[in-house]
Amino acid sequence: MHPTKKISGQFVVPGERLGVIEEFTPGPGTYVEQGTIYSKNTGFTLRDMLNKRVSVYPVTHAVGVPRTGSTVIGQVLDTQSKTVTLRILKVGKRPVSGFFTGILHISDASPSYVQTMFDVCKTGDIMRANVVSDKNRMYHLSTAEETSGVIYAFCSQCGHMLSLRRMAMRCTNCGKVEKRKTASDYGEGTV
Repeated sequence: MHPTKKISGQFVVPGERLGVIEEFTPGPGTYVEQGTIYSKNTGFTLRDMLNKRVSVYPVTHAVGVPRTGSTVIGQVLDTQSKTVTLRILKVGKRPVSGFFTGILHISDASPSYVQTMFDVCKTGDIMRANVVSDKNRMYHLSTAEETSGVIYAFCSQCGHMLSLRRMAMRCTNCGKVEKRKTASDYGEGTV
């Protein structure tokens, strides 16, 4: 069988010949070299015979890598008076491909004055932040936006999840009240 006559749903690997530009228009997951269309991804072909277009849809999902401007979710590893270290777990909705650490400085924690980072978050909390710089693979974060901040907080005394009640974080287990800079959707959804 001629390679360009194969039907949709064929499993292909990068570099596999899919057709020529006289026959098809290259779609997502393809590239053209000297008039021949090749697969750029490992995946399955989709040949749109009506529009004469060939595409390859990947088998694997892309994993996230933090970039300037992206939104990340992470767990607080260490809290100091002026900085917080965050282990980045997700970029957007995608899990990260490796171990990435972000730094949140007190000046980027909130649009209003913050006296200490212990009022923003505590070790173990789950936070949403925006990457403002990624120089030398050091990710500088900001939680100044309303949608950024702690999305899940845990009691520093007993470890239970804190509930948000009238701008205060209260532990339903031991009654301890703590401060946090929470995101507008605190406690909603899954991580």
